[in-house]
Amino acid sequence: MQKTVLLTGSQGFTGRYVRTALEADGFKVVGLVQSNPQGHDVQADLLDVGSLRTAVAAVQPNFVVHLAAIAFVAHSSPEAFYQVNLFGTLNLLEALHAEKAPVEKILLSSSANVYGNPPVSKVSESVVPAPINHYAMSKLAMEHMARTWADRLPIVFTRPFNYTGVGQEGNFLIPKIVKHFSERSSMIELGNIDVEREFNDVRMVAQAYSGLMQTAPVDEVFNLCSGVGYQLTEVLHLCEELTSHTLKVAVNPALVRANELKILVGDATRLNQQLPQLPCYQLKETLTWMLGL
Repeated sequence: MQKTVLLTGSQGFTGRYVRTALEADGFKVVGLVQSNPQGHDVQADLLDVGSLRTAVAAVQPNFVVHLAAIAFVAHSSPEAFYQVNLFGTLNLLEALHAEKAPVEKILLSSSANVYGNPPVSKVSESVVPAPINHYAMSKLAMEHMARTWADRLPIVFTRPFNYTGVGQEGNFLIPKIVKHFSERSSMIELGNIDVEREFNDVRMVAQAYSGLMQTAPVDEVFNLCSGVGYQLTEVLHLCEELTSHTLKVAVNPALVRANELKILVGDATRLNQQLPQLPCYQLKETLTWMLGL
């Protein structure tokens, strides 16, 4: 019998790829959406427990993948991070428990930003979190809150490192760079350029969510990462190579974050042991895809 996955954030950038990955693995996917439900999707508001209980009762999910969140670090409202990322997750867990949903696994999406500026170059899941912004703090608070449900609900935690792909919003770094090269702009304004990040492919991340949902032991934490970091100058050089176009980089002080993470690269050992067949995409492949080449 086909099993059902309740997917929050199904209409977002990541959610669309995760839906595709789950359906390719044979699952029925029901998106939890705020408005305009399509197909099997159900409508509910993460800030309204009543609507969540109604949705859960109707779907009776076997699995839950919870992606819905405010994910842009520079979002204008600190309070919104906690309302959605922390209390929205609390409401979802309360609804699942209250409706006695037959869930085998609940996958919660946290963030590698919880590690802050870590003291090691490749961050394993054992590194003590030290968040330095409200987005990261809301995600860590969500993790701690969710652990209070560990005796009643089968929860797995994921901490995705930076990733990108076709369809990501233009206020994120890589889509912004890709757009400027695609339009053959003469100049781009950036903030901190002396940083190193993973820039993984959303298609790998989607496969990881589906795989961990099926196989990961409960109450575990998994970095969603490749262990490969890139300096921002390397990203720019790859785009130059792919497009045969050069642009000037101007540092705009208004875009510089005082509490910017300098280096954030993960240790992928635990993820690779759990999912040894996870596809690997080089950044050049991802940029080629995003540039439409």
